[in-house]
Amino acid sequence: MEAGKKAGIPLHGLVVSCQALEHEPLHGTQHMAAMARAAKEAGAAGIRAGGTADIKAIKAETGLPVIGLVKKQTEGCEVYITPTLEAALEIHAAGADIVAIDGTGRPRPDGRSLQETVAGLKQAGVAVMADIATFEEGVQAAAWGADYISTTLSGYTRETAGTELPNLALLERLAATLQVPVVAEGGICQPEQAAEALCLGAAFVVVGSAITRPQWIAGRYVEAMRGASPAGGGS
Repeated sequence: MEAGKKAGIPLHGLVVSCQALEHEPLHGTQHMAAMARAAKEAGAAGIRAGGTADIKAIKAETGLPVIGLVKKQTEGCEVYITPTLEAALEIHAAGADIVAIDGTGRPRPDGRSLQETVAGLKQAGVAVMADIATFEEGVQAAAWGADYISTTLSGYTRETAGTELPNLALLERLAATLQVPVVAEGGICQPEQAAEALCLGAAFVVVGSAITRPQWIAGRYVEAMRGASPAGGGS
């Protein structure tokens, strides 16, 4: 657990993912900095943020430790979370305390293997979080030197498509096997699920959409209410 202490994210804390895609209403550094400030006021232990501008602004706004990444789509390549070594180094230079990268074995757009990418980052003194989808990927990423293993991509790769989320069984198995901190992320939409993740061995828990995507949150209410009618059947 030393990696968690070194990076400044308190063990068993909540990390709030403050990210918005370009087409979403809250896209923009100002909005994400305000969201991060709100998360801090609620007691969040850290922030997960995307892009150099947002990382710098959130660090300045909150002073909280940041897990940084960048999402880049490359034609013909499935890897999009901090897909290259150069991108990871840029995120680190922007102030990220931990850099999240795709931790799967899928081909990367710069031609480097995951092992080579992790080695390059460790040589530069960067704390690495490997976002994985399967148990085998988590074990391999840890063996190659990743400081954290996160269940982020379970359910989002071809091999794991259709997996029920959150995949707490994967979290529990990794936590029981690995010596490095294992992070619960992906599909956590109830506080009780976050608490359960800690009980199953998570070093800390990352929650995004259920806290920071109001269009998704509101949509859940709309869907639940659709077709409902007052007691007594009035129309």
